[in-house]
Amino acid sequence: MRRWFDNGRSVGAELDRRWALALHQGSAKPLLLGLMRWCSRFGDGPMWAALLLVLPLAGGPNGWYCAELVAVLGGANVLVYWALKFATRRSRPCTECPGIRACVRVPDRFSFPSGHTLHAVAFAMLLSAYYPALAPLLWGYAALVALARVVLGVHYPSDVLVGALLGVVSASIALAVA
Repeated sequence: MRRWFDNGRSVGAELDRRWALALHQGSAKPLLLGLMRWCSRFGDGPMWAALLLVLPLAGGPNGWYCAELVAVLGGANVLVYWALKFATRRSRPCTECPGIRACVRVPDRFSFPSGHTLHAVAFAMLLSAYYPALAPLLWGYAALVALARVVLGVHYPSDVLVGALLGVVSASIALAVA
């Protein structure tokens, strides 16, 4: 049983590396690299903090309430993110895989899960519930953030998939409680 599990795990890791390398090839295209850097940078913490300031002012009747949910959800997600990151200690593809380089500054040496993706998906889901007209824009942006993190060489595809899953789960819990 253990041998079967180990074989499956090594095949999964190899597929993860192959997909990371294939997607990273996009960083050779200057326009795509610029777009991916912008998406990644825009998904950093300061953008989410700015969202907290804008929602009460421009969010209409739901603005204050939604800003409170975003703040609580963001804080909870940061705790889960750091706990998983330091429990797994998975190295980034830019340090493990030949042919992959970091195209942006990395905040730490661990890749699992993708915090950018976690926050982008969680906030897209939460904000889509209160502002359905913005859903296509929010979900499109969340997908671009996830793709950007792999293209830029700082995450494996499984990092962003798990980050997205965590974002959906945490936003679902927040919406159910709210």
